[in-house]
Amino acid sequence: MSAKSTISKEIFAPHDERMLGAVQVKRRTKKKIPFLATGGQGEYLTYICLSVTNKKPTQASITKVKQFEGSTSFVRRSQWMLEQLRQVNGIDPNRDSPEFDLLFENAFDQWVASTASEKCTFFQILHHTCQRYLTDKKPEFINCQSKILGGNSILHSAADSVTSAVQKASQALNERGERLGRAEEKTEELRNTAQQFAETAHKLAMKHKC
Repeated sequence: MSAKSTISKEIFAPHDERMLGAVQVKRRTKKKIPFLATGGQGEYLTYICLSVTNKKPTQASITKVKQFEGSTSFVRRSQWMLEQLRQVNGIDPNRDSPEFDLLFENAFDQWVASTASEKCTFFQILHHTCQRYLTDKKPEFINCQSKILGGNSILHSAADSVTSAVQKASQALNERGERLGRAEEKTEELRNTAQQFAETAHKLAMKHKC
């Protein structure tokens, strides 16, 4: 059984929760340890997990889970409701990068995923979950590749294309209107000239009769 399957079974299933996704991470910057701290628990693996409750109304949360060296079990650590997530920073929108930041109401963590692909998959699930379960205060996704945002990026691209097409059509209509306006002005000038010529010819004809 994989580590993520074990986490889902040991950490979330007993609390009637369903794990949607997880990413193995390491800190980009070392966390400061108090000077008097001793007797640490040694090396450990860290996972950032996204889960939802099975009971309605559905509640989504992000949980930090650790597995300490020499242990086969996993331990639940910090947990935040999805509503507390304020910003997801993908660091670089132009390349596959394993680095990312998560900003919560009361916490800020800088992470490096085990692989850029694993981070991308987690971000896609996270973005979809935010769109589905959050109605207000949705987190801001910044510096993310378009593929991470999934359907929304496609919709935005389509919207941009439609907007561009409308602008071009409007510009073409305006140019056509201007051409028609100039043609009408020229026609009016010709009509006036013809009328003046007719009046002059009529006067000359009358004068000739006299």
